[in-house]
Amino acid sequence: MRQCHDYITVCITVLTVVQSNATTLMHVIKGSGTVYAVTSLGDDVFVMRFKSQQVEVYNAVTFTLRREIKVPGLGSDACGIAACARNECLYVSSYDRDNSNVHRITLSGKTVVNHWFVGSYAAGLSVNRVHHLVVACKGTDKIKEYTTNGTLVREISLQSGVKSPWHAVQLSTGNYVLSQCKLPGVVSVVGIEGQLIRSYGESQTSDVGEMVHPKSLAVTKNDNVLAADESNNRILSINTSTGCVQELALSVDGAIRRPYGLCLDESRSRLYVGEFNEPFRVLVFDGVRM
Repeated sequence: MRQCHDYITVCITVLTVVQSNATTLMHVIKGSGTVYAVTSLGDDVFVMRFKSQQVEVYNAVTFTLRREIKVPGLGSDACGIAACARNECLYVSSYDRDNSNVHRITLSGKTVVNHWFVGSYAAGLSVNRVHHLVVACKGTDKIKEYTTNGTLVREISLQSGVKSPWHAVQLSTGNYVLSQCKLPGVVSVVGIEGQLIRSYGESQTSDVGEMVHPKSLAVTKNDNVLAADESNNRILSINTSTGCVQELALSVDGAIRRPYGLCLDESRSRLYVGEFNEPFRVLVFDGVRM
């Protein structure tokens, strides 16, 4: 276990369930292309791959492919995906400099795909506690919040040097945790005015070393965070109460290959990790608790 300066006792107490032993890989969902994003809803797992205009839907129990949902006009770079149980829909973002859109896919009844323009380089997506869609706009250094019908609720311009947001998730406090996809990378908490509140992963808060291009985040009901530290081939665990940052102990033959997509299903204590590099797997870990 890697320990964090000034937080040794707290880290051991809070994270011992995850960190005392490596969490074993339960299953692998194989595919033919880079995994950009993964999410789950009920008994479905949704996977978005590079240069694919469709979403793969797998069974969360058997991990067999159920169906493929075509998304016309999606483009080659679909970097974000999020599912909303309340609105029974799936959202996918297209990562484009001049024409980034969010596509809303109806999951109940007849499949209907709608879309709306969100700005430059829309990346990660999440659904907040009032069932609105949160979009990280990397190209404009903004966070945007929309209703399920595409009406803009809030636009937050990031301040104080917070740059290149890849994924943003609203916490129970109303603030947002986001990954800054840069070198060195940082996971930060910002307020509703875009002001920097706190950053994690810097040398003074942990000894895990620098993050390099962190991508997707997963946030627990207690506001703890998992971050896909892509170029370091690892998943980091962040306790937002103590500031403790640790590498999550995951047992994988041959190591994780550039983790990009991340999804935590707390109802199953399960973590999905999508790989950018070959063999392009979605790694499924059970027994992950925070």
